[in-house]
Amino acid sequence: MLGIAVFVFCMSSYRSAPLGKVETDTIRVVLPVNFPKPVYNFDQNPITKAKFELGKALFYGAVLSSDHSISCSSCHQASAAFANLNTAVSKGVRDCLGDRNAPPLFNLAWQKEFMLDGRIKNILDVPTNALTSPCEMNNQPDSIIKMLKNDSVFPALFEQAFGSNSIKTENVLTALTQFTVMIISADTKYDRYIRKEMGADFTADEQRGYILFKEKCSSCHKEPLFTDGSYRNNGLDDLSKDRGRDSITHLISDRGRFRVPTLRNIEITRPYMHDGRFGSLKQVLQHYASNVRNHANLDPILNKTGSRGIPLSIVEQSQLIAFLKTLTDIHLINDRRFINF
Repeated sequence: MLGIAVFVFCMSSYRSAPLGKVETDTIRVVLPVNFPKPVYNFDQNPITKAKFELGKALFYGAVLSSDHSISCSSCHQASAAFANLNTAVSKGVRDCLGDRNAPPLFNLAWQKEFMLDGRIKNILDVPTNALTSPCEMNNQPDSIIKMLKNDSVFPALFEQAFGSNSIKTENVLTALTQFTVMIISADTKYDRYIRKEMGADFTADEQRGYILFKEKCSSCHKEPLFTDGSYRNNGLDDLSKDRGRDSITHLISDRGRFRVPTLRNIEITRPYMHDGRFGSLKQVLQHYASNVRNHANLDPILNKTGSRGIPLSIVEQSQLIAFLKTLTDIHLINDRRFINF
């Protein structure tokens, strides 16, 4: 069990803290042994049960949206590894459609930058994007604080977590971060295979798919996180409708470049690409095999020999998909700590 990301309470039991007293029942984090050191500093930012539970309540609470119609979990579902399953672009308040596919929310502790274009550098600021976007929750900090203060449940939760019922935006963001940063996916068949655990042998197709992955995909999707965190153009279009990274850097060379997504849980986080255009892994691999477009910013790795794309036979595509399915973390999507009951 040492390889599995777990967290346990430092005390054998938990009781609500008296009003006015900060709950200090910290959660001990055991990080995956086959992962690199996280970017998020758990020692400097200790997780407490009270803040974690407050963050979970906020994550699942529609009170954060302007019309109380949606929550964070509306677009980030636990059953889909906290992505928005079968939804190309998410729907916000007043049925407003966004313009990018909602990324999954796990292993955030290992990310240096956030959002598909990398516009956010600090994990604490991540929720602000959804909270204030007119096409998502369409709210503002002052309105959120007022709603929370008038709620029948949240003032007591904030008092337990922070020692005061004076609800502040900073504490809202801290609590949400304490919940989401603990969503760690590291207990897949692949992880057990890498850790040489009993019963985790690959099938012939999975093994061949793993070899193909290392030959053809690992330059961008680096193990064990299965992303290198870079921004690349993968030839979806001749001309990009979405500016991508260019919307932040204002560099024409960044037009149509997006952050390389993780392949962990890829089986259950469809649809794929920044706009959710592909509904299956088969379609994704067919794109790379035969339909990569000649964009001006096409990543050189997809045009190594003057022939665009990644050569993959039908059999090889099937084998690669077999391997990608070993990256599904069944334990994560069934983990009751992250599910709303």
